[in-house]
Amino acid sequence: MPPVEARVLVVGTTADYIEWIRERRPGQALFLTDAAVRREAEEPPPLPDEELLCDLTDERQVLEALVRHLETWQLTLDGVVCYDCESMALAARLAGAYGLSYPGVQSVTNCRDKFRSKVLWQKAGLETAAARKIGSAADAVHFFRETGGPCVLKPLSGSGSEFIFRCDSERDCERYYRSIVQGVARRKDHRLYQPYAGDTPDIIAEAFVDGEEYSCDFVLEDGRVRLMRIARKVLFDQDPFGTAKAYILPGVWPEAIDADAFEETLYRSATALGIRRAVCMLDFIVQDGRIMLLELAPRPGGDCLPALVRRCYALDVLALMLDFARQKPFAWERPAVHPPMVGLRLHAGQAGTLVGIEDRALRGDPRVQEVLLLRRPGHCIRRPPEDYDAWLLGHVIFVPDEGNDIGAQCRELCDKLTITVTPEAGCR
Repeated sequence: MPPVEARVLVVGTTADYIEWIRERRPGQALFLTDAAVRREAEEPPPLPDEELLCDLTDERQVLEALVRHLETWQLTLDGVVCYDCESMALAARLAGAYGLSYPGVQSVTNCRDKFRSKVLWQKAGLETAAARKIGSAADAVHFFRETGGPCVLKPLSGSGSEFIFRCDSERDCERYYRSIVQGVARRKDHRLYQPYAGDTPDIIAEAFVDGEEYSCDFVLEDGRVRLMRIARKVLFDQDPFGTAKAYILPGVWPEAIDADAFEETLYRSATALGIRRAVCMLDFIVQDGRIMLLELAPRPGGDCLPALVRRCYALDVLALMLDFARQKPFAWERPAVHPPMVGLRLHAGQAGTLVGIEDRALRGDPRVQEVLLLRRPGHCIRRPPEDYDAWLLGHVIFVPDEGNDIGAQCRELCDKLTITVTPEAGCR
């Protein structure tokens, strides 16, 4: 019998992440991939032993197919990794079935359910926005009146800025409540919203918190926390509410926040949700010297953050996650001082069919370190709230000019990407 080879199971990620990991850690991962992701991917498929395609909504089928795949290719699993919110519950169940290290199903549920996260944080004495589950537009209006507005409406689950709306009036509450119900109904088969997407999906209203928004990654292991990175978000008013247009790394740290107290907050934010060992992403707002928690997930930050971290710190968080899953030493050492870099996300300004995309002027800018384009001519662009993925064209990593406004530099670089779009009825 041939020797058994150990692999880390990467549960339900995207084709670009798969290609990244295959290039940097060849032969170390087994990718459990949604069949729809592979059908739509432009990247080359992995070798047959490297990838198992399944309907990831059918856990029994997944487990049976995984057993067969491991037997067929003489493989065993020595870790589980998940980079995507919609796949974390499946990853937790598979890790449990194989006795591998990963946050438990209840901990994942505590993270995915935004209202439950807030309740548990408040019980632990951590600050977060006042919130309430609502079941109607009238409930949203009542919350708005009670808190004095503005307020934010969002699905109970979901990720990033999907179907998140700021309400500045009672009329906004009524309109955006309907928008969320209709939007989640359109995506009821999407794993991101299961099992929350019934006829009346769970929605939460929370008080709007004004302040600087940040994202950080940290390692929780052996009862201690290690901060991996902290980035300040850049948001544009014209984009959908809550959309991170860019990330500045390292983020300029507010002087009012004590570093030791911050690490204690990181520890408590994760353990309050039942997490004991994980690489976690935490989003938060700093308001008047207070840390207001927004969202935590047992995975590293997404968007363009892995590419930004790799450029800024020469560290590969996606690859290092394989080591962490195998319970190997996590070799993460940030430089004490580093000039800022910016990860800028490129979005399409209109819906339709992408006819042309030209980035020569962008690549020729001396500030630019990296350009990644995800779309090619023929791509059907749809914009939020209809679709929160199809309008993303790629990202730019750049070193900002010192002393000049970073937001203005982001706009300038966006203008250097020339795209041609033909409006079409099928791509609205």
